[in-house]
Amino acid sequence: MKELPSLKSQVLIFLAVFIFVQLFISCTENKEIEETPKEQEIINYDKFGFIADSFNVVRGTIKKNETLADILIAENVDYNLITEIVKKSKPIFDFRKIQPKRNYSVYQLNDSLNTFHAFVYELSKINYLKVTLADSLVIEMVEREVTVKEKLVSGVINSSLYETLSNQKSSLILAGELAEIFAWQIDFYTIQKGDEFYAIYEQLYAENEPVGIGDIISAKFIHKSNPFYAFQFVQDGNEEYFDEEGKSLQKQFLKAPLKYSRISSRYSGSRLHPILRTYRPHRGIDYAAAIGTPVQAVGDGIIIQAGRNGGAGRMVKIRHNSVYTSAYLHLSGYGKGIKSGKKVKQGQVIGFVGSSGLSTGPHLDFRFWKNGSLVNYLNQKFPASKSVADSNLVNYKVLSDSLRQRVDQISKEKISYSGT
Repeated sequence: MKELPSLKSQVLIFLAVFIFVQLFISCTENKEIEETPKEQEIINYDKFGFIADSFNVVRGTIKKNETLADILIAENVDYNLITEIVKKSKPIFDFRKIQPKRNYSVYQLNDSLNTFHAFVYELSKINYLKVTLADSLVIEMVEREVTVKEKLVSGVINSSLYETLSNQKSSLILAGELAEIFAWQIDFYTIQKGDEFYAIYEQLYAENEPVGIGDIISAKFIHKSNPFYAFQFVQDGNEEYFDEEGKSLQKQFLKAPLKYSRISSRYSGSRLHPILRTYRPHRGIDYAAAIGTPVQAVGDGIIIQAGRNGGAGRMVKIRHNSVYTSAYLHLSGYGKGIKSGKKVKQGQVIGFVGSSGLSTGPHLDFRFWKNGSLVNYLNQKFPASKSVADSNLVNYKVLSDSLRQRVDQISKEKISYSGT
């Protein structure tokens, strides 16, 4: 029979086991502590990529005639540094061209001197110029990533297309886009209460913020109870609009209002006036031609003025649609039946070259407006007025039928969309 351990031995064994258990527990707790991940620090960046809480930020809007120096000197930035910024920025952006109403931000370090760190100038909602001073001066043009989402917009006209879109807080750019698409089908000066519009369009976003309108994919306008359709289709590399039969919605303008002539003076922001002898803008194109040379209307339209008009002399003014208007100055006389309110066709003789009004010699001063602003006719890119080619017609019909079903569904539901 084995002898039992003595009392002393039992005590020693107990103490050894106790110590071992305590060491095991301690090691286990330390391991758990080490394996528990540390809570990650959350860093907030602003929309320009700076750590939001690390700087004093002065934000503002460019005032009329304000310069970069005006802005930065007010924030105690050294003039030599401003000069360096302007010089180094020039290959990317000329700071002499900063525009009023654009937003800017000045970033300053959180020190006693509010030391300059960065300047951001927002050219648009998508592009901004970023000037950063760290170890060296870094200047970059940044373009935000843009995402595209399809949106719907619709409404019933009460007063005007513009007012209807404004009331439902849709982008007012859509008013101009729709008016231009349907410019030859609908006279937007005569749209009436109860006319309806429906469209599928692209809304552009940068960092979940709306930054603009992309293309109108398809649209339907009901004017005087008649439906008009527009479907976007790419043909010959160009995005154009066609109706349900594949016919172009656009009509082309003549290259010039005279068949045989030469340009004696072009559209200019500053030209020496031959009679007044002062420099002033010349927002038209002068065609030199003999007195009596027939003058043609560059497009279909309605005469809104025919008669003498001060320095313009005898003049005919034609509204082609809600987007385009043209005028023909210094005429010697008018074409047959030409008077205010009459409709004219493209190529119709509306007058004859003369030298009436403030003119040094016979010529035609031709002027052209787009959306109410005078523009250089020679620089305008008018969409081709070709129908969908036979080789593309099958693909077009598949696309247009699908788009027509979608836009018709919007009108059936009679839902007013705000486009947001």
